[in-house]
Amino acid sequence: MNESPKPSARERILQTAYELFSRRGLRDVSVDEIIGQSGVAIATFYRHFSSKDELAAAFLDRREQVWTSDGLVAEARARSSVPKQQIFAIFDVFDEWFHRDDFEGDSFVNVLLEMGPQHPLGQASIAHLDNVRKSVATMATEAGFSDPDGFAHSYQILMKGSIIAATMGHVDAARRARHMAEHLIAEHEPT
Repeated sequence: MNESPKPSARERILQTAYELFSRRGLRDVSVDEIIGQSGVAIATFYRHFSSKDELAAAFLDRREQVWTSDGLVAEARARSSVPKQQIFAIFDVFDEWFHRDDFEGDSFVNVLLEMGPQHPLGQASIAHLDNVRKSVATMATEAGFSDPDGFAHSYQILMKGSIIAATMGHVDAARRARHMAEHLIAEHEPT
């Protein structure tokens, strides 16, 4: 029987941190907890990550790849070949996410609020949020919208607002935001 190879120690640490940081934030998770759950020695942890902040930065990078690039953007694009419909599909993806039992909120916003905008991890979160906005601006450009960057800034406000509302328990927030998005899209569509 072919068993898949055991992940490297670095990967086990990062996988453990991803699960814990996504659900509980940075400050509530200790290095000792990550070491214990990942099954590595303390020396092994520090061989791969010089600090919890370095691990948190790697977590944010992984979150962008897994959740933003491979998740949200890829899924929205897969739902339609029409750029305008891909933009709408963001809220369809959100709606499914908000209704999942493991919905965990927005790690980039959470880290930004935990650490503050001046902290290196807060700055990293801002950069990742900017990348989300740039993905929306790219879709808006493909759709021929006027002022794609301005549209993306406004659309991201709807996106983040819906995530906050879902975190507060309003699991239908994406549907409401999608309705508001119709008006925003109408303002930016080519005439």
